[in-house]
Parts: sequence; C-alpha cells; structure tokens
Amino acid sequence: MPAQAPTGDELALRRRVSDLEREEVADVLRESAGEGRLSYAELEERLETLYSSKTYGELVELTADLPNGPRAPGVPAVGPQYGGAMVESGPVINVFLSDTKRMGNWLVPQRQEVNAVLGDVTLDYTEADIPFDEIHVEVKSILADVKIRVPQNAIVLLDSNPILGSVSEQEAGLKAVPDPNARTAAPKRFHIRGTAILGEIKIKRGPRLTRRLGLT
Repeated sequence: MPAQAPTGDELALRRRVSDLEREEVADVLRESAGEGRLSYAELEERLETLYSSKTYGELVELTADLPNGPRAPGVPAVGPQYGGAMVESGPVINVFLSDTKRMGNWLVPQRQEVNAVLGDVTLDYTEADIPFDEIHVEVKSILADVKIRVPQNAIVLLDSNPILGSVSEQEAGLKAVPDPNARTAAPKRFHIRGTAILGEIKIKRGPRLTRRLGLT
C-alpha cells in the first residue's frame, strides 16, 4: 500500500525556519518572561531549544502556551480575539529620532508598550476599535514627547514616574457635541504607567480639536 502523501498542514509544520523567524519567537519568549508568564529558568531553557530548532513545528511547540507565538495551521491563537485578529499584546512601539501615530479607526491591543527616545508618539483612542474593558499602556519617554488621547468618559489610572520630565493628565476644554443616535458605552479603564526622563507624557480626553470642531 503506497504511503499517504503529507497534508498541507503537515508540510507547513515541517517547513524549515529562518534566523529571522527564530528571532521573532525569541522576542515573544522575552516579552512573556517580562510579563511573568515564564520564569527566568524557563526562558533560558526555551531560548536554548529555540536556537537549535529547524522546523516551524518546533517553534509552535515552544509557544503553544503563550500569546502571540506561531500557531499550528487551524489552531486559534491563545487569548482574546477580535475580528479574527490577535490583539492581547500589540507590537512594541520603538521610536528613535522619529515619530509615529496611531489615529483614526485602528484595532487596539489590550497591552501596549511604547519606548520613545528623541521622538514623538501619538496614541489616539477616541475613534479606535477597543474590544477590551481594561487597557494597559506602558510608556518610557526619554527626551521625547508622547501624547495619549483617551475617550471623554474613560477612567484613567495613572502611575507616573517623571525624572526631570513631566507626566500630566489634562481635561479637554471643548467637549464634542453628543450624537443622539449613538449608544451609550460603558467607560473603558486605561492603566497608564509613564516614565519620563527629560521628556513629556500627556494624557488628554475627548476627540482632537479638529474633530470637535467638525473640521475633519
């Protein structure tokens, strides 16, 4: 009886992986250790196994119990999903001598880390899709300017650590005109931890001025 040909899923698990893919999984492992999901000993053991791995299936086994890692074909990601996308932890935003913005209708992860050095970062949650009730944002600003704009009714729990810098929460001076057809949503809770070293972190409420004035 002839041997059965491997399925597409089996071939995918046997596929040889690149150094770049190994480094991506290493980042997932380190982030998981930083979040307390792995002990230091477990991290070292998995990293050692990772760098000797040759196939995609081996990478899948290393991260099977962690969010954001590679998955076997047909297996859903661990953790909450929204519209089929994994959004529990977003990619770390690293800014150096540049700027980045998240504005408009974007999908919000439950956890977001921002590292800004000599740059500008804007996170605007007022028009975004937020599938979580609790959002955690950790910001490190070094000689940088970080602006976080939350919905008008958001509950902000701020843990600030300014070192020759500034971390502030501001109220919007001009509120948006309420939409009588809009459904009243429960307020989101933003847990924001900000460290500003010769930098500035600002938390503002409500839509940006151009939106409040109906200019965009």
